[in-house]
Amino acid sequence: MKRGKKYQDSVKAVEKTKLYDTKEALDVLCSLPKAKFDETVECHIRLGVDSRHADQQVRGAVVLPHGTGKKVRTLVFAKGDKAKAAEEAGSDYVGAEDLVAKIQTENWFDFDVVIASPDMMGVIGRLGKVLGPKGLMPNPKAGTVTTDVAKAVVEAKAGKIEYRLDKTNIIHCPVGKVSFGSEKLFENLSTLLSAVIKAKPSAAKGQYIKSCVIASTMGPGVKLNSAKLSD
Repeated sequence: MKRGKKYQDSVKAVEKTKLYDTKEALDVLCSLPKAKFDETVECHIRLGVDSRHADQQVRGAVVLPHGTGKKVRTLVFAKGDKAKAAEEAGSDYVGAEDLVAKIQTENWFDFDVVIASPDMMGVIGRLGKVLGPKGLMPNPKAGTVTTDVAKAVVEAKAGKIEYRLDKTNIIHCPVGKVSFGSEKLFENLSTLLSAVIKAKPSAAKGQYIKSCVIASTMGPGVKLNSAKLSD
């Protein structure tokens, strides 16, 4: 695939074989030629675990101190007082069976995070086949199945992200926008890495963080010195 001049200039600014310290890597990334939009910065962490084994799963959620730079639309499945609390917390959509039907019949997905009170999981179970593949199914480990739906709404809108292994044992997560600058991105990235390290399974052997790469939407990857990340 032919790349544009900006990308080619960006590639020249990144040393392919170098393992960068985190702050230096972010300084390099933020200094690269900019796209015409505010690019998202993503972190890709390859772990020394095997996701095929239940005791080596790595999954959780963390609130980034500076958010993701993206407006998050929340959908809450709740009834009664919990539904009222979700509305007061600013959830974009709140409902129960009515919203299940809307998703099923209208293929409606105008939301980014789904939160549910535990008593609603029986109803939401019908949506597993459509929410699951999109990574939208509420889960207790991610804090999206909770009795405190209001708190979950506030955290989601403040920049809470979920991290989980894919089939190749890599975690892919946004850590902000290029416009944040290297200092805010450093704080966000450090928060994510600390959470992933804390979530290390007891069954994991050898080097836990095998590699870590950060990249903007249109830019090349910048490799971090993964040996230093677990210190």
